[in-house]
Amino acid sequence: MKLTCNKALVDPLFIFYFFRSDLGRHALLQNASTVGTPGIGQPLASLRSISVPVPPLPEQCAIAHILGTLDDKIELNRRMNETLEAMARALFKSWFVDFDPVRTKAEGRDPGLPKPLADLFPDSFEDSELGEIPKGWHVRALNDVLSELETGGRPKGGVAGYATGTPSVGAESIVGLGVFDYSKTKYIPDEFFKKMTKGRTKSRDVLLYKDGGRPGEFEPHVTLFGDGFPFETCAINEHVYRMRLNPEIGQNYLLFWLSSDVVMEEMRIKGTGVAIPGLNSTQVKSLTMQVPPTQVAKAFDALTDPSITRILSACKESRTLCILRDSLLPKLISGEVRVKDAETQIGRAV
Repeated sequence: MKLTCNKALVDPLFIFYFFRSDLGRHALLQNASTVGTPGIGQPLASLRSISVPVPPLPEQCAIAHILGTLDDKIELNRRMNETLEAMARALFKSWFVDFDPVRTKAEGRDPGLPKPLADLFPDSFEDSELGEIPKGWHVRALNDVLSELETGGRPKGGVAGYATGTPSVGAESIVGLGVFDYSKTKYIPDEFFKKMTKGRTKSRDVLLYKDGGRPGEFEPHVTLFGDGFPFETCAINEHVYRMRLNPEIGQNYLLFWLSSDVVMEEMRIKGTGVAIPGLNSTQVKSLTMQVPPTQVAKAFDALTDPSITRILSACKESRTLCILRDSLLPKLISGEVRVKDAETQIGRAV
């Protein structure tokens, strides 16, 4: 359905937010049909019959502006996070895939890094099972550098009957860095969580999609939780791995290494060809990892950690703004909250 507004009477953005509110959704769904293909019965007639609260046009514009400001800030955070992640990935690729500092030194050129940092890189290569790698670097099985690898669990009977408790993260929520769909949040009882001996997340855990998907196809997903995002406390279920490397290498390296093209392809190959596509713990432990010297890994961690911290902080801010927007939306539409009061609340939040 397409609705064209009479702009002499209503602000289109106000109407947009009206249909996003509980009041507008309820009005749309009053005539919903579940017979055959679910949808709105007699859609055009139903749309024309909906009563819309219409405050004075200046107030509509003010309401739309307030809600739009929140959406703009959320979108700005999303774009900033994409940029920060892209910068960190570009550094990882330069140092650990293309070996730019080593190549430039091998060619007798300045790598363009501060001298203490440039001195950490060799000026030659040596052969390995992964091909040519910087001299003095190593290739190991992931198991050799892992400090923690585990899955979680759920109560017998699943989680469908629980609307509150401790959040339980499943494979569907392992999407990517700084991405989490709160509408899919599931819960386990607090008592069950307290008794869990594994699967309780820690800040800066790297999480890996364990199994699921269509037969004959496995597409791994990797993310990192931490600093209170997406929750201060949560668990994982049996379809997710929680991973930590030895501190000498660090979690940022693990995140970008696992999600690099070469390792993603290795996981696809190992996770395909079984009835339920996925990776067992033995396969995860056998993944091939290039291990740089500790000083190089620590330098990478120091350079990328501010970006990771800012991404997680922006995610938490956006979550706060989403909650505020969704709570203000019906109250502004109904007139329960006035524009000036909403501006005050937003000012405090931002």
